Amino acid sequence: MESDSLLFSFFLIFSGAAVLSTIALFFRQPLLVAYICVGALLGPYGLAYISDASLLTDIAEFGIIFLLFLLGLDMQPSKLISTLRKTFLVTLASSLVFVILGYSTGLLFGFSQIESLVIGFSLIFSSTIIGIKLLPTTVLHQKHMES
Repeated sequence: MESDSLLFSFFLIFSGAAVLSTIALFFRQPLLVAYICVGALLGPYGLAYISDASLLTDIAEFGIIFLLFLLGLDMQPSKLISTLRKTFLVTLASSLVFVILGYSTGLLFGFSQIESLVIGFSLIFSSTIIGIKLLPTTVLHQKHMES
């Protein structure tokens, strides 16, 4: 099998994720840590088994779409509204903190005000993606335990 092929890359990713996820679960660590370690280990700066990261870039976008879809499958509108009521103020406050931190950091490094605002708002979205990634993992583990 060709080492730069998409199929071989998927094989490495899923095999590595299976092994490291098992180890992470054994040591009661989040699966997100195992997935990041697989990428670091197999990627161009690790063992370089996957040297062409651009090969997987477009497919990674579909992964986020499926992840959000999975979250949507489990989210009931009544629970969503209830959760929104409970978390609105905390979410708003933490978002403001991230924007202010990113904005001030951007200004400290000499970026313009617009560029600093972009940095601040990007901090909100980057932390949200990590949070969303953790939610389906928790949901799937709870469903597995209940059945």
